[in-house]
Parts: sequence; structure tokens; C-alpha cells
Amino acid sequence: MNISGNTVFIPGATSGIGLALALRLQAQGNTVVIGGRRTELLERIATENPGIGTVQIDTTDPASVLSASATVIADHPDLNVLVAMAGIMRIEDWHTPAGFLADAEEVVTTNLLGPIRLIAAFTEHLQSRPDSTILTVSSGLAHAPLRVTPTYNATKAAIHMLSESIRLQLADTTVKVLELVPPSVRTDLLPGQAQSGFAMPLDDFADEVVALIAAEPDAPEILVENVKFLRFGAVRGDYHEVVAALNGADPHAAA
Repeated sequence: MNISGNTVFIPGATSGIGLALALRLQAQGNTVVIGGRRTELLERIATENPGIGTVQIDTTDPASVLSASATVIADHPDLNVLVAMAGIMRIEDWHTPAGFLADAEEVVTTNLLGPIRLIAAFTEHLQSRPDSTILTVSSGLAHAPLRVTPTYNATKAAIHMLSESIRLQLADTTVKVLELVPPSVRTDLLPGQAQSGFAMPLDDFADEVVALIAAEPDAPEILVENVKFLRFGAVRGDYHEVVAALNGADPHAAA
């Protein structure tokens, strides 16, 4: 993915990682459109950041995804980058159904079906562009599980393997598949995470991501230093030690 000269759509970018990346990509010379559910929040962001486009979208609603994608493509026919960002995190207790089932279903709908629906809505258009990218967002927890968030871990592992698989399928097209693998970042993904001493400061994370894209535009994964402990545990041969360290720490340590 080139760091500039793109037209980028980032749903789920009204806060946290999504918004931080949107603002930095705009500053790098990209046209950026963000999506979210709350129109008042979208309007405020657009007012505070001239040039940012907005569209209302709820990735848990298939009709909303179709409507928003049609609007974005009609308004920005040169769109060539989709950031399939959709994610929530819930602490679950799997000892009884009441402790996890409703949250698990919501996490699967948002974290897995949301990106799948987004990719489905844009993949034909992206193949019509001479140089395009699907950017998925997984997690270090795709590679080492946090005990209290089983379904989040599972959905991010699924996003990792989905990214690997569709990269193979789309190798005969103009579409690159790039996977962003965040560590714990100081956002509101879990209560208290924004104040966690274990989490990476949001600005530091977003700055490092942009620097990595600029330095390695053809890399299949974006791996900041802080996530490599989790990402490569199995490769290094210390997976069990990684899992033990992760689950003996603050629960925000690798969200």
C-alpha cells in the first residue's frame, strides 16, 4: 500500500485507532472518508477536520453496509483502499451460558461478519482500480489468547486467517491484502484500557503504523514492535511462556 495518493474508506473511525489512522492518512496526502453510526459525531469530526468525508454506516446491519458502500463508491469512484475496521471486545465467563452467550454472539457479528460484509460490498469495485488495498485489522490476541476474552480472541484469529486466505485468492487481481496487527492500545475497547500502563499510547501506535507503511509498502502485515512478543511466540518456541505472561498481567495488556 502506498502511503499517499489514495482514496480511503475507514468505517468504525469515529474514535480510537480508526480515527487516529484516518487523520494521519489524510495528512499524508490521501482522500479519507470515515464511517460510523452516530451522525452527530461524524458531523463534529468533519467540522474539526476539514476535508474528511463522512458516511453513516452500521456494519452489524447488512442493509446499512450496502447503502453506505453504494454512497461511498458513487461519491468517490477513485476509491482504492478499504480499511475493514470493525471491532468490539467483551469480557466473558464460559462457565454458564448467561456469562458469555449474548456477548459472544455480538462480538462475532461485529468483529467477523462486519469485515466480511464490508469486503463483499467493495471487492468488485476495488478490482476495477489499478492499485488497491484491503486493510484488515486483527490483533496480537489472534496469536496468544487472553483468558477473559475468548470470543474476541477467536474472531481476531479468524480475521488473520481470512486475510491470509483472501490474499491468495486475490493474487491474480490488482487488490493487495494488508493485515494490521495491533497490540493493546490506549483506547476505550475495554473499560479502563485508555488508562492502562500496559497499553501502547494511541499516538505512538498510529505514528509507528504510518511509518511502517511508508517504509514497507509491500509488506503483508503491519507489526509494531509492541505486538511482536505475541505475534511470534509460536515461531520463537516460547508460546506457552507468552500465554502465561499475558494471563498473569493486567487484562488490558494485549487487547
